[in-house]
Amino acid sequence: MLEVAVIEEPAAAEASLDPMRSRLLAALTEPGSAAMLAARLGLPRQKVNYHLKELERHGLVELAEERRKGNVTERVYRATAASYVISPNVLAAVSPDPARSPDQLSARWLLALGSRLVQEVGSLLTGASRARRRVATFGIDAQVRFASAADRAAFAEELAQSVAALVSRYHDESAPGGRSHRVVVGLHQIPAAQPGAEAGAAGTGAGPAGTGPEADAAGSAAEGAGTAPNQENPR
Repeated sequence: MLEVAVIEEPAAAEASLDPMRSRLLAALTEPGSAAMLAARLGLPRQKVNYHLKELERHGLVELAEERRKGNVTERVYRATAASYVISPNVLAAVSPDPARSPDQLSARWLLALGSRLVQEVGSLLTGASRARRRVATFGIDAQVRFASAADRAAFAEELAQSVAALVSRYHDESAPGGRSHRVVVGLHQIPAAQPGAEAGAAGTGAGPAGTGPEADAAGSAAEGAGTAPNQENPR
C-alpha cells in the first residue's frame, strides 16, 4: 500500500468524495471483505458491495485475496493507499495558474504555487509508478517563530537572496542532457490550534518538473516574482 496516492481523474475524485465511500476507504487501510466492512460500519452488505465495486473501478481499492468459504468465495479488498490527494488536474479548466499574477507577498499566489506543486509531483508519481521508477525530489519542513514583523520581513529577504544565489550558481541553460527542476519556497503562518495561539512556519521544497520519472537530479530552475508589498499581505 502506498503512503499517499494522487487522484487525477474527475470520476475517481467524485467517487472518493462520496461520504460512504470515504468511510470505506478509511476502513480499508486494513484489508476487509464486504461482510466485514458491513459489520464494522453498520451498513447493509449489499450497499457496501456496490460502493466497493465503484471504488475498485476507479483504482481506489484493489483485491487483496479471495477466500473460499464452502460454496462461497469471499473477496477481500484493501485501499491502494493510506491517504489520497486530489490533483488540481481534476479541475483543469479552473485550476490556479501562478503565472497569472505573480506576487511574492500574496497568500493566494502561494496557494497557486502549492496547487501546481501537487499537480506536477502528482503527475511525476503517476508516471513513475507505471514505469516502476522513482522520482528525484527534495523537501524541507521547518518552523521558525519571529519576534516581530520586521524580523519576518528580513528573514524573507535573506531567504530570497540565498535561493537566488544558489540558482544562479547551479543553473546551466545549455547543459547537454540537463533536466529542469522546479524550486518552490514558501513562508506562512501556522493556523492556530486555539484562538489566540500564535505560530510561524517556514518551509522549502525542491522537486523535478517536466519530462517524467527520474532517479537522478541534474540542473535547476527557479521562478522570480515582484517584491512590492500588497494590501492582502503587507510587509
